Amino acid sequence: MARIRYVSSGVATAIALIAIGAGLTIGKVAFAGDSGDTGPGTSPVAGRKIDVITKATDSEFWQSMLAGSKKAGADYGIRLGLFGPTSETDIDGQVKLVENSISRGVDAIVLASNSSSALNGVVDRARKRGIKVVTVDNAISTDSEGFIGTDNIKAGEQAGQRMCELLKDKGHPDGKVLHESSVSGQQVLVDRFTGFKKGLAEGCPKAQISQTLVNDNDPNKALGQVGDVLTSKPDVVGIFADNNVSGTGAARAVKEKNAADRVVTIAFDSDPAEVDGVRAGTLSAIVVQNPFFFGYQGVVEAAMAVRGSTPPLNLDPGAVLVDKSLVDKAQFAQLLNPPKTSGAHG
Repeated sequence: MARIRYVSSGVATAIALIAIGAGLTIGKVAFAGDSGDTGPGTSPVAGRKIDVITKATDSEFWQSMLAGSKKAGADYGIRLGLFGPTSETDIDGQVKLVENSISRGVDAIVLASNSSSALNGVVDRARKRGIKVVTVDNAISTDSEGFIGTDNIKAGEQAGQRMCELLKDKGHPDGKVLHESSVSGQQVLVDRFTGFKKGLAEGCPKAQISQTLVNDNDPNKALGQVGDVLTSKPDVVGIFADNNVSGTGAARAVKEKNAADRVVTIAFDSDPAEVDGVRAGTLSAIVVQNPFFFGYQGVVEAAMAVRGSTPPLNLDPGAVLVDKSLVDKAQFAQLLNPPKTSGAHG
């Protein structure tokens, strides 16, 4: 498992496997600044075409992934296309984007799939055309050249363990917890919830998940759902929000209902509204992934495959739990506020 390393200068780097040259070597993936001696003028993959397709372009998480891909493209002289549907619920739109990449004859595709199975057919067609496919964030149930993503069961378990600790601190180890979810059935979210329940049950076996609400990746809907629960169900003492949209909505609801002292709220990801929520106390903690790394390393591994090298089959950058005591530490600055860029819709 790859692990994130932070340097005192505040420039975060992730140690990753990079094999753009003759063989597999160890290199650095930089969030900012110089990324090493390899440059667009000397890269053996300069001019190759790689499309990066995220789950959505309306999310700062995916904009950070695109920024990572853009940095890798600039470092190695790769001709990049940056795309995504407007919403994570638009699976058909994402299928069309992959079909467009096939039609353009790209060399490789980096794909953050909105479904574990719905894009299998189009991915298979791409690979039959000789197009290399590297998946990130959400694994698919057909073959690809490699996968980069958080072990969401383990990350969810971290969230559940912290929820239990904080419920005990409030005297509610047997309390009720709301599960605020972004999309029904998406495997990464299923895994996070599985891990969360496991982590919660380890130390708080009598705690209960009171209900699961699905907000269709709409922060305003999440705000309304969580707000309604806080008003109508005073026995709910915990909230688990499984992505950035759910976390943003939950933080706003906790603030509006003045419920920060009453409930423990733990969310995934680190949109600015979530980071502000941790500072303000409306979010007790956030589980932070590394979307910039997903994007950079995705392009690197796609380029490896185009060159005929074998990228890692499964690479987990890990996740870190950040609370108020850590949110303003210098070593987390780049992770909590990575560069961002937008992509096209088609």
